[in-house]
Amino acid sequence: MISIIIPVYNHAKNLCRCLDSLVMQTFRDIEIVVVNDGSTDKTPEVAREFVERFKKDGIRYEIIEQENKGAPNARNRGYQESRGDFILFCDADAILERNYLSEMIKALEGNLGASYAYSAHYWGRKLFKLWPFNANKLRQMPYIHSVSLIRKKDFPVGGWDENIKRLQDWDLWLTMLEENHQGVWINKPLFKISTGGTMSSWLPSIAYKLLPFLPEVKKYQTALKTVKEKHGLL
Repeated sequence: MISIIIPVYNHAKNLCRCLDSLVMQTFRDIEIVVVNDGSTDKTPEVAREFVERFKKDGIRYEIIEQENKGAPNARNRGYQESRGDFILFCDADAILERNYLSEMIKALEGNLGASYAYSAHYWGRKLFKLWPFNANKLRQMPYIHSVSLIRKKDFPVGGWDENIKRLQDWDLWLTMLEENHQGVWINKPLFKISTGGTMSSWLPSIAYKLLPFLPEVKKYQTALKTVKEKHGLL
């Protein structure tokens, strides 16, 4: 079974699209845990609208309410409630292709040495095609999105580092790499991130070289340094 954990904070519209894409999945052995991280918009109402839809299909669907503690904490809270052998931390602004879960499971079944599967994806209209797993490249730069399917047995005991505020996914994959856990790449765009969500601050790579004074670039560089220091990569 796949446990799908969705941390959400004030993303009512995106959450509706995300859950709609889960309703349409061809792979049905799933459970869904939505962690509402103290939203002040209509997120709780949207989450409750799907109770009967998943119940009708015999899918366990749980909504957890908590004070705002940040995405890493919300992910860890959802993980504590998970029962599946595979874990998917699905951002609320992600829209999955109908075959997303089936393709992910197939990739892991065909690569028993891989601890997680990741795919190409879209951010708005921008395609992030990516490349086969490369440990050295992962140490140099973040390139694997958090919306990836993980074998639960290989997920770090400490979970998501709640002290890391940006590049949390890079920190997770580096932690797993240090535990000899690697990923397998699927050369298909299997999901899309809606603009205005967790990846909405993306900038072209050239901006980081030519516009170092931009606030967003400064924040990114600070986050890079924080993660590199933690993993001894400076």
